Amino acid sequence: MIFKRPRTLIVLSLAASCASLFHAEDRQIDPTWLYRGVSSVAAKPSDITSPTCHYKPLFGAGDKDTSVVVGVARYGEVTVDPGGACASVQYPQEDQVYVVLSGTGSAQYGNQDVPLKTEDYLYIPSAVSHTLKNPSAKPLVAVIMGFRTKGFEPVAPPKGPLKANIEDVPTALVQGHPDSTRYRLLMGDVDSKRDRIAAGRVLTSLFLMEIAPGGTNFPHHHEREEEIYLVLSGHGTMVAGGGMDGTAGRHPAKPGDAYFFRLNATVGYYSAPNVPSRILCVRSWYPGLVKKGMEH
Repeated sequence: MIFKRPRTLIVLSLAASCASLFHAEDRQIDPTWLYRGVSSVAAKPSDITSPTCHYKPLFGAGDKDTSVVVGVARYGEVTVDPGGACASVQYPQEDQVYVVLSGTGSAQYGNQDVPLKTEDYLYIPSAVSHTLKNPSAKPLVAVIMGFRTKGFEPVAPPKGPLKANIEDVPTALVQGHPDSTRYRLLMGDVDSKRDRIAAGRVLTSLFLMEIAPGGTNFPHHHEREEEIYLVLSGHGTMVAGGGMDGTAGRHPAKPGDAYFFRLNATVGYYSAPNVPSRILCVRSWYPGLVKKGMEH
């Protein structure tokens, strides 16, 4: 005996299939990397902004693609006008780092005033209130990096501000990378023995790459960490999201270009011939993929 399928069920089945296809076309897949050109990003109001303090959100809080950025709470550029100051903030579940790109000023670190100059960097634990001030006659420009500490083991805050200057950190070769790239190992996690400052809970490595003309750090990836590159000087080719051989996903790179890489995304850089490059880099844990004693 042959049973005929009711016409109503056939129509409903076709409708469901069409709806499924329609939603599949609409569904967006999160990218494995993000690009921002600092000069093209507009300043936006934020927790720290004031009439004399302006913040450009590049990644994380304030940016449109916040769902892609998970462990990094925020990453952006702040400009403090001459004689100006930012609003004071404290984030109970966010450690931060300031890196001064240009100018002089100070950070209010709790009840202490910490002088800052070009290429100084300062670690700010979640327990400390802080702000930037600029008593000078020229703008103060800095990068602000924030990292979500929820779920990470609490640590006692340092006894005082942890600050250093990039130029005071010697260059070094790093195993597994070619000698055309020298590294200034600025900050690592609390157990670091190689970095100038050992303080991070979520942050695993803050470093500066100095890449010789025509040199590279070789395309690679990190299985448990997010990473951000900011080109400070020079120009070349950024490898983002391409194959592990570095032949795909190449993008022209120049000063002010910032790239965010999700875990397992291919990341690398080739400096142009006859042009050295300097890139500020930071790497941090992806939440939920950290285990005590894990190497990175």
